[in-house]
Amino acid sequence: MIKLGGIFDLEAKDAYLNNLKDQISDPSLWDNNKKTTSIMKEISMCEKDIDLRKNLSEKASDVKVMFEFLNDGQIDEKEFSKELEYFSKLIKEFELKLILNSPNDSKDAIISIHPGAGGTESQDWAQMLYRMYSMWTESKGFKFNVIDFQSGDEAGIKDCTIEIVGDYAYGLLQSEIGIHRLVRISPFDSNSRRHTSFASVSVYPSIDEDVEIEINQKDLRIDTFRSSGAGGQHVNKTDSAIRITHIPTGTVTQCQTQRSQHKNKEQALKVLKSKLYQIEIEKQAESKKILEGEKKDIAWGNQIRSYVFHPYNMIKDHRTKFEVGNVKAVMDGNIDDFMYSYLLDKMEKNK
Repeated sequence: MIKLGGIFDLEAKDAYLNNLKDQISDPSLWDNNKKTTSIMKEISMCEKDIDLRKNLSEKASDVKVMFEFLNDGQIDEKEFSKELEYFSKLIKEFELKLILNSPNDSKDAIISIHPGAGGTESQDWAQMLYRMYSMWTESKGFKFNVIDFQSGDEAGIKDCTIEIVGDYAYGLLQSEIGIHRLVRISPFDSNSRRHTSFASVSVYPSIDEDVEIEINQKDLRIDTFRSSGAGGQHVNKTDSAIRITHIPTGTVTQCQTQRSQHKNKEQALKVLKSKLYQIEIEKQAESKKILEGEKKDIAWGNQIRSYVFHPYNMIKDHRTKFEVGNVKAVMDGNIDDFMYSYLLDKMEKNK
């Protein structure tokens, strides 16, 4: 029997879960909807964590027994490899949970994608990244909520903001903060020349309702406008779009996807709070150099990752040196290995 109880500490986890359930059973708590929602989310995450730990412990015993069967010739290598592969997947998932232990890591994430200079080329590249994250979100079973979507004049997008709702969404998506570079034969060039395009990705923790962010209404400028661009299903063709400017910091957020000004304002204010919260985190962490992905020019030399479609196929992360040749799989949302290598590298640097 392989004993992994030390790092799993299931008794402590069970005690914590029971404490949460005791809190939620208190009838007076249900008068506070924000607090109830927060505890229910914590219970769900805790139950999933316990299930993972139990599953991993059981699989460790299974792998040991199957290894003995393999040595005795009772099973073949293919059968053992399949079990070992699943066990390795569980280990990686558990390892990520151990790494993602900062207060904001378990939160939902808000992503903003901005094309660099280059017009249609970079706007199309921003749209490709948008699709990549939407497919990754779907593969995780998370929710993908479009807050703002501004279509390009010919193709692609000029700007977009998305909320991704799921366990540890922010912790995982930290790996995407920075400049993304694309090299390909342009579909918009009649001479089929090779082009390089850039887009920036920003990620913020989505602020829970119980986190208080004080904003002085006098510091806000709120403008209404009519949504522009094709937009498709993402944009309502009314004057209900809202843009909020936080004057002291110059931070701007907007939303045009909801049917009413009130709901658009609510969404834009939520994004603003997340951005201001992140600004405060960065101020506090600056002296310790904890946070990475500082804002840089969306141009050559500042990219965190390169996506090369021509003259060869290769996607490489310049921070970790991790690279893959299957560009289609990555653009279809298979970016977990990039996230994993980044988080491991970050953990090593912070030791």
